[in-house]
Amino acid sequence: MAATLEEHIDRRAHGTWLAWLVSQQTFWVSVAAVTAFVVLSLASEVFATQQNLFNVTRNFAFVAIIAIGMTAVIITGGIDLSVGAVLVLSGMVIGMTMHAGLSIWLAVPLALGVSLLVGAFNGLMIAYVGVPPFVVTLGMLSIARSLAMVLSNNRMVYEFGPDQPRLLALGGGFANLTLPLMDPIRIPSPVIFLSVLLVIASIVFRWTRWGRHLYAIGGNERAATMTGVPVKAVKVSVYMFCSFCAGIAGILEVGWLGTVTTSLGQGMELSVIAASVIGGTNLAGGVGTAFGAVVGAALIEVIRNSLILLGISTFWQGTFVGSFIIVAVLFDRLRARGAND
Repeated sequence: MAATLEEHIDRRAHGTWLAWLVSQQTFWVSVAAVTAFVVLSLASEVFATQQNLFNVTRNFAFVAIIAIGMTAVIITGGIDLSVGAVLVLSGMVIGMTMHAGLSIWLAVPLALGVSLLVGAFNGLMIAYVGVPPFVVTLGMLSIARSLAMVLSNNRMVYEFGPDQPRLLALGGGFANLTLPLMDPIRIPSPVIFLSVLLVIASIVFRWTRWGRHLYAIGGNERAATMTGVPVKAVKVSVYMFCSFCAGIAGILEVGWLGTVTTSLGQGMELSVIAASVIGGTNLAGGVGTAFGAVVGAALIEVIRNSLILLGISTFWQGTFVGSFIIVAVLFDRLRARGAND
């Protein structure tokens, strides 16, 4: 009888866990990404090659890094439309600093420091002055890109002084992963940075007080304030974190391209927000994970790569991304309605 009862409890627990998993948008996005990978591997002889997968993982890493920061912002019920401009500003700061002959050890902290200042300004205006996030970050989109133009006199920078090889290795390098009975697998440097950031962000979101405050603010800001959550300070830190992620991506992208222009990161905001939303982040706040943002970015890049390999015009990319956003939000609304019913 005891064994039967234990089996019943195990089955019930397993059923509850399975039902929870199936109800998660991140799960279905992961399934879609794996399905797309399999289908494209069968449809194209080029997709599953090591060189193409190297390019795919490297390309999506830049969006995924920023999407992790964007996810934190959206969880609190905000939005940051300035991430593409912060990316180019960070890239231009490190580019111009190294172009002047200064060390990369000075240029990297300077670029990240500028990114943090932009995020702090956004957060202070939103949390303490009360300006809507859409307005502040839309204005900062123009300000940050304008500052990048002023800094470089709107010219291309491709000479980065004596530490140029280090910068190129930082964004364009790779590490070899050796597995038994397999050729070495090249892991792009941006993917390594993304992996480290993903682990740290997942732990922080789930297991720290700061992470719990994010979800509390996004779930019910008034209730969070009444329970003693430092809402304003957390909001400032969230926008700083998002800009910090954009700053990292800017440094890595300049290292990969070997050049920086003021058009870098233009229109990137849509892809970043799309990655977060597709990965299960609720635009209303209170829901989202770092892993979901990475999966969403991966799916977008797989679709983009497939358009190229299948000979379909890349002009369709915006249609796919926009459709994914609408479907993701619709899925969330239907799931919420089903829970209420």
